[in-house]
Amino acid sequence: MRPPVEVSVFLLSLLAPGVLFTMNTISALQEPLPILGMGMVVLGSVLLLLILSVRHRTKVDPLFYVFAECSFISVVGLTNALEQDGFISGFMNFYLKMGEPHLSAAYAVMMSYWEGVHLVLSLAIIHRMFAGKSYRTMGLLWTGSFIANQIVLIPGVFIGKYGSNIKPAFWRNVPFFLIPFWAAFQLFSRQREMQILTADKVTVEQKKSLLARPIDLLLSLLLLGVLAFSAFRGFVVLDCPLDACFTYIYQYEPYLKDPVGFPRVMMLVYLFYAVPLVTVLIFGLKTPGCSWMLDWTIFFAGAMAQAQWCHIGASLHSRTPFTYRVPADKRWPVITLNVLLAITPVLLALRCHTNPAFFMKPIPEGQVNDEKKKN
Repeated sequence: MRPPVEVSVFLLSLLAPGVLFTMNTISALQEPLPILGMGMVVLGSVLLLLILSVRHRTKVDPLFYVFAECSFISVVGLTNALEQDGFISGFMNFYLKMGEPHLSAAYAVMMSYWEGVHLVLSLAIIHRMFAGKSYRTMGLLWTGSFIANQIVLIPGVFIGKYGSNIKPAFWRNVPFFLIPFWAAFQLFSRQREMQILTADKVTVEQKKSLLARPIDLLLSLLLLGVLAFSAFRGFVVLDCPLDACFTYIYQYEPYLKDPVGFPRVMMLVYLFYAVPLVTVLIFGLKTPGCSWMLDWTIFFAGAMAQAQWCHIGASLHSRTPFTYRVPADKRWPVITLNVLLAITPVLLALRCHTNPAFFMKPIPEGQVNDEKKKN
């Protein structure tokens, strides 16, 4: 009797620490090019084993290989986090020296811990995939988180202090930058899962103004706060000369000027991508029938949760130089603001999915929403 596919993927992922430990002891892998070559061989071998593990299946969703391969990468990330914080040793030394030195930065360590979330999500998605259940919503959460990871990591390496020490192994990030965008496109293009609702219920909800929906009103105010705070910190990292910007970066979040580059890139991503998206989401909370809210709120929640986890953790982590950490007397206000920035998109996504009537397309009287549930 074959084990469930998600169990096979998990067991295969657990081989990652053993592979890393073995590679760490091979003297030939103390040079940049052999590390890149061996890394590609390992990832190719994992893909081959995944293909063999499902060869008896008549039809396999191509996204399976994305989530399964990334499960292996997630365990590599967790191994890195545990070694950088001193819980284990002897797994990543070779790779940090001649592969990706930036993985020792506080931001990368927190990013590596978040790989545990990616691992759980990937295995849950694979379970639902082969159980014939819909996994679209969970997949959008994963892609939002993974894309947020990559669009900060890669530019951050280039513009930060690690930009002068880029090794060949760094380029293995290129496919992992492109793949989640492809996965997101695949998921967005599939039909969403919808609750069955009567036209009467949809009509009643959509006739309510924002003032008659206190939860939506509160969420709109919180989103306005997210918008303002994101725009403000974007101006801060752009060296805005206002006294408020100067005071904030020196007295509240000096981590924003850490030379690693990651916090600066993150704030610019917020300014140029999160701010416009939040503006659109506020519009969606006010305007009935915006069914796209059901998808984009999930995607945005995954992205902000990942980004804020890394940002908060890195600004407090011991690997961040003391002068760039959040000052002890300002810690709670700064943490509170950053936690609200992470929680607000999650609350919005929960609101949209627990009571989606306001966001449904108008339904003719006497009919019900009959969209089918598909993967």
